[in-house]
Amino acid sequence: MRFFDLSQPLFDGCPNCHVHPPVSLPVTADHPADGWRMEEFHMASHTGTHLDAPLHKIAGGASIDALPLEAFCGECCILDLTHLSAGHPIGPDDLRGAEAGKILLLNTGWGHKRAKTDEWIHGSPYLAPDGAQWIVDRGIPAVGIDHFSIGGTGPYNTPTHEILLGNGVWVIEELCFREGWQEFADGASFMSLPLLLPGFSGSPCRAVLFKNP
Repeated sequence: MRFFDLSQPLFDGCPNCHVHPPVSLPVTADHPADGWRMEEFHMASHTGTHLDAPLHKIAGGASIDALPLEAFCGECCILDLTHLSAGHPIGPDDLRGAEAGKILLLNTGWGHKRAKTDEWIHGSPYLAPDGAQWIVDRGIPAVGIDHFSIGGTGPYNTPTHEILLGNGVWVIEELCFREGWQEFADGASFMSLPLLLPGFSGSPCRAVLFKNP
């Protein structure tokens, strides 16, 4: 089995959603003084490459531990949307290459802009509500994007999430399409398993493409 990593790295002080607490991952014990090494995690559950469960935006919705692990693995379809301009609302016309029944991954190029800048935070193309509804109507089980918010940071953030999560489409955010993904993606499947966090609205994950040699 071959794997291709689509995850963003987590590190102390790494860029994250501007309304979330700063990421703090201190080393709290180390060699040789302590004779062992340990780090701590201080960050929101929706930090770095992560999954959104319905509970994230839907009151009373399913938490991340309530979704079967099988849901987070399957054939995928990747759309190269790097030609889109900053702030472009991704609608049905941009999604025509998506395939029903396959996990849909949107590559806007914003994963390579990851930094504590206004451009990265507020400038990304985003999935518009009509695009989200198009995805629901075509039986696409899940959708991912290479930004921390699939609905952007403007007024469409909440409705886009509600349409997807309210209709059983789980969401993965902050992917990174590194060089070489095009060659690997042909015939690949996608997997992103959450941590076992009972009652949580989301979870960090390791997102990978995989295929047989």
